[in-house]
Amino acid sequence: MVAVLPRGKSPIRYLAPYRLLNQRNSLSRFIPILAVSLVVATMPSGFAQSPIATGATANSSGGTRVPLFTELKDIIAKGGVPDSIEQLQLLERQQRLVAKAAVPCTVSVKIGPAQGCGVIVTGSGFVLTAAHVAMRPNKTAVITLSDGRNVMATTLGMNRSVDAGLIKINAGQNGGQPWPHATLGTSDDLAAGMWCVATGHPGGYDQERGPVTRVGRILAVRPGSIVTDCALIGGDSGGPLFDIAGRLIAVHSRIGNDVADNLHIQVDHYDYSWDRLANREAWGFLPGFKPVLGVKRASDTARAKVGIVHRGSAAADAGVKSGDVIEQFGDLQISSFESLKAAVADTMPGERVAVWINRQGKRIRLSVEIGREED
Repeated sequence: MVAVLPRGKSPIRYLAPYRLLNQRNSLSRFIPILAVSLVVATMPSGFAQSPIATGATANSSGGTRVPLFTELKDIIAKGGVPDSIEQLQLLERQQRLVAKAAVPCTVSVKIGPAQGCGVIVTGSGFVLTAAHVAMRPNKTAVITLSDGRNVMATTLGMNRSVDAGLIKINAGQNGGQPWPHATLGTSDDLAAGMWCVATGHPGGYDQERGPVTRVGRILAVRPGSIVTDCALIGGDSGGPLFDIAGRLIAVHSRIGNDVADNLHIQVDHYDYSWDRLANREAWGFLPGFKPVLGVKRASDTARAKVGIVHRGSAAADAGVKSGDVIEQFGDLQISSFESLKAAVADTMPGERVAVWINRQGKRIRLSVEIGREED
């Protein structure tokens, strides 16, 4: 049981075309070289408050915050680029420090056949991820640590409106020691141009490669998300985004028009929703991720009888036919089309659900992979 948590103060080596926000600097031509050298850094119970609200520091066990070179403070605060070779070298050293600190708390998340990422944020094993990675509350997850160990975890709540999800590593799997975890930052003072470091497991966990680190800059800060040019691909969803001081500022959500146009969930959203997430609530719909079954009701009955099955839909692919009566959806008994719609709404696109139908008096079990409603 998860207690209510009171709010406090509340081998892939790839870099997409590196876009600079400030091309006027005479050393801007050096930045892609810097990025290429840094794009990969590979390395084989109770909780009282939201960790974001408490403002965990580098003194916390396993924290990721690193010292900031004094000579870089103005550049980093203004989102600029180095104006000397010395500053360029310091920036590279700074990014390497963040990458080294970030890798141990970056984890792979596997739920059934689906894979994504997460970031451990407390010594007790709370993991931030994307809602579309966690899918729904109370699912069993396998967490793969940076050293290759697998530990069991359970999905908690999710705010699908912003794609924020929470997972908890099951107790008793680390010999009584705290888990390595990230130092929490804030989204309040972020601005376009600021440097950032993304980690994750593109393409899924690879023991020989380990977590992959990429360097980029913030392109835009929106009310619900951050946009960066860190190159992300499939499997990175749910992974962490750090500022140049090693503080967690966001979680990877989805790719935009190309791999260098990526959306991340601001870490503050987890703080705002912490109580509900910890209590296994699930709410909202992420644009482009609304679940759909692909059937219309028959007009001659109050039961969940199928009148039309849309071609190419999740229902059609699973073998649902017109005239079938849907009696059970996962663990839920279905008595009407309204109860069916409610059950579908509580899933995520890509989730596989067992569905029992009555076809001319014969009970049949089908496996449905939930579809996604197009915007």
